[in-house]
Amino acid sequence: MPEAPDLEVIRDFLAPRLLGEKVTAARVIKPSVIRPLAGDFAADLAGRSFQSLRRKGKMLLFGLSGDRTIALHMMLTGLLQYAEPTDRLLKKTCFVLSLSSGKQLRYLDEKQMGMAYYATGGQLTSIPRLVEDVPDVLEELSLAELKDRLRPFRSEIKGILTRGQMVAGIGNAYAAEILFGAKIYPFRKKNALSDADLDRLRTSMPGVIKKATEVVRERAGDQIHKKIRDFLRVHRRGGESCPVYGGTITEVTANRRITSYCRTCQPGMLIRN
Repeated sequence: MPEAPDLEVIRDFLAPRLLGEKVTAARVIKPSVIRPLAGDFAADLAGRSFQSLRRKGKMLLFGLSGDRTIALHMMLTGLLQYAEPTDRLLKKTCFVLSLSSGKQLRYLDEKQMGMAYYATGGQLTSIPRLVEDVPDVLEELSLAELKDRLRPFRSEIKGILTRGQMVAGIGNAYAAEILFGAKIYPFRKKNALSDADLDRLRTSMPGVIKKATEVVRERAGDQIHKKIRDFLRVHRRGGESCPVYGGTITEVTANRRITSYCRTCQPGMLIRN
């Protein structure tokens, strides 16, 4: 799933290349990902120009002329590709936007789990979670603000981070990295976290994301459709050595998600129901 670092890099790469460009044609190959709230996606989109591009949580919002927005939630396997028309069309391509510059913006999604909402300004409120007042992971919260955000939740801290209702922009991979940086066991209940734990968590969230964004930006170049995760310290590194203390990184599957952590840096016990 593209998370805040990936989306920050994609937005920063695409914005100077898209803004002011016109969509000369739109081709839908796999309509299952389209949510056409404002009318037929391909027919209505053609002739409109890109006016803005911003990130909200794990979504990208492409503002178009004539009060139209593509709100793209790429979910687990969605990717964006900035391509030449002559580039090979991959089998996982779901739709293609041809641009007045001669380039193409393609949406790729192997499992077709993503959702591209095509909406007017008045319809944006109907898109799930888009208008929720949730601070972004890059915002630096005070300890009091973080405790206030956590107050409604009682579950395990990793699940709270990935849910997107406490802070926005964190998925499975970066939740593991943030908790490793904060030295917090991922399955610890929220109520068991001390003020010292929470203070480390509040600094780890923006800190980890900012550093990761720098790495992804440097390595991605124009290949924004490639997922760059091999630099992460614990995510999907089960059985490898901890980069801090040299112990073995543990990897478990819980709640249908892989969770990676260091038992030495993040002590705790997984209790199975």
